[in-house]
Amino acid sequence: MKNHRTKTILTHAGRDPRSNYGIVNPPVYHASTILFPDIESMEESAKRPFDGYRYGRSGTPTTTAFEQAVTALEGGHRSVAVSSGLAAITVAIGAFVRAGDHLLVPDSAYPPTKAYCDKVLGRYGVETTYYDPEIGAGIGDLIASNTRMIVLESPGSQTFEVQDVPAISATARDRGVVTMIDNTWATPLFFRPFDHGVDLSVHAATKYMVGHADAMMGVICTNSEEHFRAVKTECYLLGHSAGPDDLYLAQRGLRSMAARLAQHQTSALQIAQWLETRPEVAQVLYPALPSHPGHELWKRDFHGASGLMSIVLKPVDAAAVARMIDEMDLFSIGFSWGGYESLIVPQNPESHRRTVPWTAEGPLIRLHIGLEDVDDLIEDLEGGFTRLKAAP
Repeated sequence: MKNHRTKTILTHAGRDPRSNYGIVNPPVYHASTILFPDIESMEESAKRPFDGYRYGRSGTPTTTAFEQAVTALEGGHRSVAVSSGLAAITVAIGAFVRAGDHLLVPDSAYPPTKAYCDKVLGRYGVETTYYDPEIGAGIGDLIASNTRMIVLESPGSQTFEVQDVPAISATARDRGVVTMIDNTWATPLFFRPFDHGVDLSVHAATKYMVGHADAMMGVICTNSEEHFRAVKTECYLLGHSAGPDDLYLAQRGLRSMAARLAQHQTSALQIAQWLETRPEVAQVLYPALPSHPGHELWKRDFHGASGLMSIVLKPVDAAAVARMIDEMDLFSIGFSWGGYESLIVPQNPESHRRTVPWTAEGPLIRLHIGLEDVDDLIEDLEGGFTRLKAAP
């Protein structure tokens, strides 16, 4: 599938109707025990722990179908499916770091990533340094003799800093350091990590790959057999296993991802441009806008923008923000994103920063722009701004 264009890959990768009685979608296999015809077959399977099926936890044909589709989409070597986006992050990091190692993580990273580094890796003797996400090639000054991995997340999923991924990856490769990027915001449709020198690409497939807010899924795509074996081994030793029904929903979601993301992008850009005109808004954090500080990097490296953004409000108190959000009609209050629905939630990045303080003019609100009519969403936001300004 690597020679085909993206939309074709999304439509066909991971499917094998000839092996499934002509059925278009790969079926769901529910399995724990895998039976062997004889002792020799069982012993042979132990020699090939990364291939075939030995026990339900190690995967089934449903697992393989999803992993193959993601690998083709990313242009990678092999992928490993896990039960959530956070599981993908922790498995990918844990596969490479050991006691005494040093890890570099952007200060704009997903807060649970930081919690894992601080509360789990720190307990096992791994040191984490949180770096300025806009450091670029300057990352070389932070690489120590024991630095094992550099984590990237571009853009950051709260504050949307765009990283110079090629510069960081080139510096890491020169120093023998593994790189991993959380590519959930862009998906492989809008950013191709392996084209920019990254070693591992991870996704909260819960978001745009599933696309319907009804399944939890994570996936790690690797660029080499060495990296795949390290990740697969870590996954197996920790007992991770993606559920068959969620795997099925994820692979089904992939088929419509290009069409959905095109609409997310169109609607989000229109709303972002409208938000820039609002007197209540101090800043719109959306890389596709020319006003965004990382816009030039985004234009250079990305092929599009998804439906997630943040806005910084002019100074108002928490009660005003609650008035704005509580009575929204179409924007629902909820974490996660990437489904067909629009979401709104206040964020507090200042509580998670270690190195680069967050000093915005006012409160930060994150928006996910769903697939509703844009005019209806704008009317909903207008009502919110009216409540924001209303006297208590």
